[in-house]
Amino acid sequence: MLTAMDVSSRDALYPGGLKLESGTKYVAVCKGAPNMLLELCETFIDHDGNAQKLTESTKKDITQIIDDYSDKALRVLAIAIHQIASFPFDPADEDVTTDTKFQFCRQNLQLVGLVASIDPERHGVKDAVKDANGASIRVVMITGDYLKTAVAIAKNISILDPDEGEEAACDCAKLRPGG
Repeated sequence: MLTAMDVSSRDALYPGGLKLESGTKYVAVCKGAPNMLLELCETFIDHDGNAQKLTESTKKDITQIIDDYSDKALRVLAIAIHQIASFPFDPADEDVTTDTKFQFCRQNLQLVGLVASIDPERHGVKDAVKDANGASIRVVMITGDYLKTAVAIAKNISILDPDEGEEAACDCAKLRPGG
């Protein structure tokens, strides 16, 4: 998900919040899968609100945090921003494709942070899986979740045994042509 907003009259994203670079007129805010969004980020905002280069070592550390949350069945989203002085196109021009706008806005991203949330399984799901297995019905789960999150959820509702690992699951990217 991507949103662009006019911040031309501000020096911070919100009062007391992240300071904007001089000349910033717009901010594009991207929210999405951390494993994908992290690859588009060049910098990250540190605890003091300063932009730091996002090194491979830092990406590895952040990925470990994502994996730790995911192993607890938490869904993790990354939030990144692109501070924009001006667009290379007229944002109101309907002839400029959405893809062109999207490609521009997701350049030079700064990772702002991660958000982890839990979407608990619905009442009765675990019992339904047990009943289906008892009737020799193989239960599968198809989800767009990060693989580690999906595995943890599948273990929570007894689709996977507690001792089964990621090898018992399949990332949906492998099901796509060329995946």
